[in-house]
Parts: sequence; C-alpha cells; structure tokens
Amino acid sequence: MDDRIPPAAEGRERRAEIRFLRRVLILAAVVVTGLFLWAARGAVLLAFGATVVAVLLLAASRPFQRHLGLSRGWSLLAGGGTVLGVLLLIGALVGGEVRSQVTDLGARLPDAARSLERRLGINLPDLGQASAEEAGDSASRQEAPPANGPIGVSDLSDAVQQIAAFSVLLIDAASALVLALVGGIYLAASPNFNRRGLVALVPKAQQGRLEDLFETCGRALHGWLLATLISMAAVGVLVGLGTWMIGLPAPVALGLFAAVTEFVPIIGPFVGAVPALLLALGQSGSANGGWLGGHAVFGTALLFLVVQQVESNLIAPLIQRRMAEVPPVLLLFAVVAIGSVFGLAGVVLAAPLTVVGYVAVQKLYVRQTLGEPAKVPGEASPGPEPG
Repeated sequence: MDDRIPPAAEGRERRAEIRFLRRVLILAAVVVTGLFLWAARGAVLLAFGATVVAVLLLAASRPFQRHLGLSRGWSLLAGGGTVLGVLLLIGALVGGEVRSQVTDLGARLPDAARSLERRLGINLPDLGQASAEEAGDSASRQEAPPANGPIGVSDLSDAVQQIAAFSVLLIDAASALVLALVGGIYLAASPNFNRRGLVALVPKAQQGRLEDLFETCGRALHGWLLATLISMAAVGVLVGLGTWMIGLPAPVALGLFAAVTEFVPIIGPFVGAVPALLLALGQSGSANGGWLGGHAVFGTALLFLVVQQVESNLIAPLIQRRMAEVPPVLLLFAVVAIGSVFGLAGVVLAAPLTVVGYVAVQKLYVRQTLGEPAKVPGEASPGPEPG
C-alpha cells in the first residue's frame, strides 16, 4: 500500500501553510505597528498638529494661487506672510491692552475663587495662591522665624522644584509648537510629494483608494478649520462686547479666552465662561456692575447663553456647507477619550482628529465594507469609489 501524499494534495497543503503563515505575519506586523504607534503617540500627535498647520497655510495661500496665478511656493509665502502680518497687526493694535488685561485677570481670579469658596462653603483645588487662613498662618510664621534662619531650606527647595517643573513644561510646550509650525511649513510646501510617499507604502491595488481618502480628509479639515476660525472670531467679539457692557474687568482678555476655548468643541464654551463668571461673582452686589448693577452673575450667564445660541443657530447655519458634519455626541466622547490618552494636547486636537477618523470610517467601512450609502465630510458627492 502506497502511503505517499499525492503531489496535488501536497501542493494544496503547502499553499495553505503559506497562506496561514502570511496571515500570522500580517497580524504580527499590525500588532507591532500598533505598539510602536502607542509608544510614539506623542510624535504622532505632533505630526498631526503639523498637518493642521499645513492645512491652515494651504487655505491661506489658495486665494493667491487661484486669483493671482502665483505658483505654489509664492502663494504659500504670500499666505503665510498674510497670516503673520494679521497677527502682528492685531498685536500692535491691542497687544498692550491684552497684556495688561490678562495680568489684571490673573490677579483678580484667585480673589474671585476665594469669594466663591466663602459663599458656597467649598474648597476649590489648585487655586494658585494660598487661602486666607494659610496666608494668616504664613504671616504668623514670618513674625516668629524659625531657629535655623528666616527662610527654611525645605521651602527654598520646594520653590526651586516648582520653578524647574514649570520651566520644563513651558520649554516642552514651546518646543512642540515650534516643531508643529516647522513641520507644517514643510508639509504645506510639498503636500503631493509627502502624500505620494505614504501612498507608496500600500499595494498598488489600494493606492488609488488611499489617495482619494487623503484628499477627502484634507478637504474636510480645510472646511472644519475655516468654520472653526469664523466661530472663534465671532464668539470672541461677542463675549468681549458683552462683558464690557456688563462692566466686568478685562473684557478684551475675557473675549480672547472665550475665542481660544471655542476651538475645543462641546467642552470649550463652558471652560471659556468660567473666568467671566468668577469675576462676575465679585461684581455682584457692588455699584460697579455696569448697566446690570448688582446682577452681574445673572447677566454674565445670560450673555454666554445668548452667544452660544447665536453661534449655534445663526453663525453655524451660514457656514454649514464648510463644516464637517460630525455628530455632537461623537465629538463629546472623542474629546474625553483623546484627552485621557494624550492629555491637554489631545484635547486641543480632538476635533480635527475626530473629523479625520469620522471620514475614514464613513468612507472605508460604512460605504466600502458594508456597502451602505454614507455622506462623507469633504466630499461633494458619493460618486464611484476609486480602486
């Protein structure tokens, strides 16, 4: 009896083993790549921040390229120079006022927070200054200096450690900002070259699909960024004017803070209202409450409610065609989830990250994998899929 395996069956078994080994290697490569990206998540987030900067620069250069016929390099230089010129002009016009008002705001907020503590009988964490009782204890200690000298070694060591920690944090933030700006300039200078380099990493059968995905994500980010900047400017102006009418101190700084926090969806508007409400708490019951008199807290809360209603129901519909239509509940949980992984930088970039992820899921999974119709932000019409 011949126990040898027929050549055809042996060939099928070998091909099955090769397919199984290929699947194992692909799975191992995916796992290793995932672990590498997780270990380098800070660099990945920095690269995405550079991408957002590149989208902003390309959006600023587009009018020069379209209407004046300039080349990409010259239009990019003109667009970047325009953005820088506008920022310098704003700084020259209101920079001194903003600095003074920000300083005044920083000096007033601890007192306002302590006033809130006394009224509500609560303890707010991280006030930045000692409470009134701690200040009294400090004064009593100064009246009776310790035996080993007027300043304790441990106090000096704590102060040095706090200064060093703050300096490291400031240097890290400044370095990340500079790297994002420089990386954004390089990406904006040659976007097609960088995109083709990434597309070349996938099989040729999927390159057209990935190229289309990148272009769609770029258009979606461009629309989201333009709409967000318009909303930020509108909210900042409305809050600045409103707090000035109410009679709160530092209205320019309050408007600027509200405009900056508007960049973070859902959570940002609530954070932007906190300094104004704290200052309004100190104004309530005083004669310096502006045209609202002693009802500054009520007027401030009403102001931010009206501003958000105007932004949601008037400004947003006007720019709706440029906005990436991402469900608000998805944005809310994305801000929380991405912030828990990446920290404050993740909170700042949570919205554009969500836009890109939403485009990829709608395009690659819902439409191409499930075969369901899906409206993809940044895409004029579904149309036929490439590849």
